[in-house]
Amino acid sequence: MSQWHQRILGSFTADLSRLWVACDPDGVLLDEKLLSELRTRGFEVMGYDDPFGFRAEYEERYRAAWDADEPAPSPALIVHLRHDNANDLPWDIVHNARPAVRLNLAELFPKLAYGAVRQVEPERLEILFDAHQTELQSARGESESKDFILEHVYQLTPRSIRAPVDFWREVLRLHFAGHALPKPFADHVAAILHGRDLLVGHPVAEWLSSRSALLRVVQDAWYRYLEKLKLEGRRMSEPDPPPFGAGQIGTEIEIPFDHSDVRAIIDSMFLDGSLHPMAVSDVPTAMPGWIKAGIVEDVWSQFALAEKGIEALAAAVPEVDAPHKLWGDFAKRYGEMLSRVHELPGKDAVERMVAIREHIKAIQALTDERLQAWIAAGHYADLILQPAIKGPVMVHHVPRFLRQRRSAGEAKLALLVFDGLAFDQWVRIREHLIANQQPLAFDERTAFAWLPTVTSVSRQALFSGLRPREFDDSIDHTNKEETLWKAYWQNEAGIAASDVLYRRALHQVEQLGALKTEIASRKPKVLGLVIDEVDERLHKERSKEDVALWIGRWLDTGFVERLFAFLLGEGFSIYVTADHGNVDAVGIGRPNQGVIAETRGERVRVYRSEPLRAESAAAYPGTLALDIAGLPANFKPLFAGGRSAFVPSSDQVVVHGGVSVEELIVPFVRVSNVSGVG
Repeated sequence: MSQWHQRILGSFTADLSRLWVACDPDGVLLDEKLLSELRTRGFEVMGYDDPFGFRAEYEERYRAAWDADEPAPSPALIVHLRHDNANDLPWDIVHNARPAVRLNLAELFPKLAYGAVRQVEPERLEILFDAHQTELQSARGESESKDFILEHVYQLTPRSIRAPVDFWREVLRLHFAGHALPKPFADHVAAILHGRDLLVGHPVAEWLSSRSALLRVVQDAWYRYLEKLKLEGRRMSEPDPPPFGAGQIGTEIEIPFDHSDVRAIIDSMFLDGSLHPMAVSDVPTAMPGWIKAGIVEDVWSQFALAEKGIEALAAAVPEVDAPHKLWGDFAKRYGEMLSRVHELPGKDAVERMVAIREHIKAIQALTDERLQAWIAAGHYADLILQPAIKGPVMVHHVPRFLRQRRSAGEAKLALLVFDGLAFDQWVRIREHLIANQQPLAFDERTAFAWLPTVTSVSRQALFSGLRPREFDDSIDHTNKEETLWKAYWQNEAGIAASDVLYRRALHQVEQLGALKTEIASRKPKVLGLVIDEVDERLHKERSKEDVALWIGRWLDTGFVERLFAFLLGEGFSIYVTADHGNVDAVGIGRPNQGVIAETRGERVRVYRSEPLRAESAAAYPGTLALDIAGLPANFKPLFAGGRSAFVPSSDQVVVHGGVSVEELIVPFVRVSNVSGVG
């Protein structure tokens, strides 16, 4: 165990008390490794964000058991406060708990400037603590603290960057490893480089802190690099790319792709779908071999690119104890790969497509197995506690994150929920918009849906900002979504219900006129729009490939680009997400018992008692009974195993409700005009 874990966990001993309080304004205790270790030591951590929600859960799950002298869900409970004043807790909690454990970064890292340390992600504090204990002899100021953190946590020493090639090597390395810099550190690096007359006038800080911004620049620079090599072509299945690569002073960015350190990373980015190759018709024999990773000469090289990407993906399946960010990154790579496979011309290479599909099935089986074990081990429950400052971790965090964005200056917000949209299907939408020359930028992240991944559970959590146990009275329908959406903004942000708009069942161009008129007349500050085309369609198709084809036809109607253009023109910040995704599945029959949480969510059955669930589980071997934190106590889901579904035996369907990366991890994307990226 690291010094950091020993330092934090040493404050908690389960056999000393069954009730604890942690005052943790910096979120130290929310590191997933710490939460996991606390769980093995007999602790559960319960947040005190909502006093009423906390009281209901505490009384039901712990107080009642303790009063009856019966075992509680865990031997000990830690009440987690996101500030430093334990007196805000109810008297009975303070009276019965041990003296509050105070976790403060200023005290834990006394030799570093607090303002710098608090910007470090909780999962990286372990690295910083070790360096702090062994490398520092005296206190550092703000600037020196940033230098120290950059070197020891992000392995970046900006003062050693002497030329543009050094910068591109380092920024590509950072983003390929998933280590975008927090904004204050990115600003610090940019100031150092600009002070040396390096990349002056270019948004260096944005490239360091935003993966999506960097990829836009690299993508455009790659096209221009190939043009200089006299290779003419286009991005696969698209017209000429829009000019995304210009810096703020209007000059084009040149990236040294032929440098050995740079091209090694670029090669990997093409394989994992981060970058898109150019389709070319003729490649001179003298062309360097390494360039082939970023070009597609014919259908066979298109297959080869997909096959190499699948091999790389198979090696990247997260382990059972992986942090949620690794699962989110994997879900994005998986979605990019699946979308790429759906574009392959299968009729010209039947045997090759069979082999590809079998390889994908093997990845799916391994991924499903590990994801289910990850959830059963309690890691999914830890997501409920995670902060939403940099982005929602679960879909019920979305309203909280949007409220923060409004406080940060985004006065008008539009949340577009594409019901049932898996990440591969978002890729299809994104590529269509780029193909049609839409000057849009996409800041792509992911969020975890609620289990079971059905609309009445997960979409209702998304719009309400609540956990499902907090809307038990409407968990089997979505009729209260509008009320819950407006109540959140009124209660949490002080926005009148008349300034909040909710509309659902949107998918046709003909509906846009009425929507535009209503928005123009009512002038709402917050929009919640449900676009249901994907969810409606997927239940009518037999495969995700068929769904992808249909989405392509629907996109050709222009609905999405017209909606985006109108909202951006009206000054709205657009956020796109989904309540759940979807998978290909094969029927195993319909259980007679149980309440169906959603009639078309055929990957799960819900029971109101454990004996009923156990009876069905016994009748259907291979099903999965999981107790999901945050669900009502009498809401017992039974999940179909593998890629099966509770539909007539052997039927091939596209469904949702279950436990898979495609269903559980959904896109969360900020869409903006290219000129407005920030």
